[in-house]
Amino acid sequence: MLPSIFAPFVKNKPLSVMARAAMERLLSPLWINKVFAKMSDGQYTRDLLFSSVFGLMIRVVMSQAKSIRYAYMDQAENIGVSLTSVYNKLNGVSPAASASLVRESGLIFAAAIDEIKGRNPALLPGYTFYIVDGNAFPATEHRIEETRTVSAGPLPGKALVVFNPDLGCVIDMVPCEDAHTQERKILVGLLPMAKAGQVWLADRNFTTRRFLFGLAKQHATFIVREHKNLPVENLGPERYEGETETGTVYSQVVRLHPGDENTDKKAVPLTLRRVIVRLKNPTRDEDKEIQLLTNLPKSIKATTIADLYRKRWKIETAFQELKQDFNSEIKTLGYPRAAIFAFATALVAYNVMALVKATLRACHGAEKIENELSVYYVAAELEYTYEGMMTAIPGEHWHVFADMTHEEFAGALLFLAEKVDLKKFPKSRRGPKKPRPERIFDPKTPHVSTARILAGRKR
Repeated sequence: MLPSIFAPFVKNKPLSVMARAAMERLLSPLWINKVFAKMSDGQYTRDLLFSSVFGLMIRVVMSQAKSIRYAYMDQAENIGVSLTSVYNKLNGVSPAASASLVRESGLIFAAAIDEIKGRNPALLPGYTFYIVDGNAFPATEHRIEETRTVSAGPLPGKALVVFNPDLGCVIDMVPCEDAHTQERKILVGLLPMAKAGQVWLADRNFTTRRFLFGLAKQHATFIVREHKNLPVENLGPERYEGETETGTVYSQVVRLHPGDENTDKKAVPLTLRRVIVRLKNPTRDEDKEIQLLTNLPKSIKATTIADLYRKRWKIETAFQELKQDFNSEIKTLGYPRAAIFAFATALVAYNVMALVKATLRACHGAEKIENELSVYYVAAELEYTYEGMMTAIPGEHWHVFADMTHEEFAGALLFLAEKVDLKKFPKSRRGPKKPRPERIFDPKTPHVSTARILAGRKR
């Protein structure tokens, strides 16, 4: 199926071939430059193409290069401009272009996942789930001149991320350069993508009248945790609905009135269901119950809604994998636009991994991949194999994937997935967390010899 030059890597490193094939076909320089051209905000591109900057950044976020400088030194002859020009380009990438990169790539990766029939089992048949959460970028180094005399950590911004658990990939991002802006204020940027047949999952921090009324206006549904400051009117008594793994479930009919924060003056009050879960064990915030608001039809049981809300952890897992497996937060990039672009590139890299996982699901079964595959070890394999593979297989040979039909490309991915030995990427199963023993501090002995401690164990 593939040229003979691929044979050693198809046999021994099929995951690396899959990831590079996905990038060659779905993230071509021509496509990336078209995305940027639509949202360029007037940036000059004749000497340095957006695809070149993206190529440098994705190597950094996938840990194939230690830094932008390192990636540039390796590709300087092909790029043709100075390192200063590269950084100037990074610092000027508009947040809209970064968001468009995530959104447009989400569409093409979703189509590829559907082509190979690699979706996760549906959370609720007939509905598409979107989970929204925010990610605040950590403080960067004090490299910008104005920050060198400030002791406080300079924060380069934040972003809202939309995750589709059925696909297992990120489908949208709303960035914000001002790190002190409340996430609730940029939430409205998600409303244009809302439509019928969707269920939006969000924590109480995003439960605003403007967002909920906006979703309802677009005929979308939601399951959100109720914020204590949200003015909700009770229309009836609580009713027992049953038991779940986490607690006892009750429901109640309530009404939400439009307020000053809602821009639609013609909006009528929303009649909603409040689903109350009285927990067997309190949350880490010591909450003994959680209250959810939903406009899903009554035919969907309250216990089902309570269980569906627990799927919010999927986006938290995605954030954890971004930090653990990808270099998504580069502390040397102090300018907000550069930091946002780096995060957007990391989300695209995450979607490359999502396509790899979807192909493995289609080949080996969703349950097996969910329970047994370690994304950490997969990412490590891609990191350690990439340079050697690209040296052994020059760039022009990868064009074979770009020239395939959709059916041929899906077949090639599934062929490679069959070659993957899942035993090489086992997921660690952590046992119950043990309480941390109390430590004794002796100011006269700030250090101890580990060798002597171990010798004492033997005695």
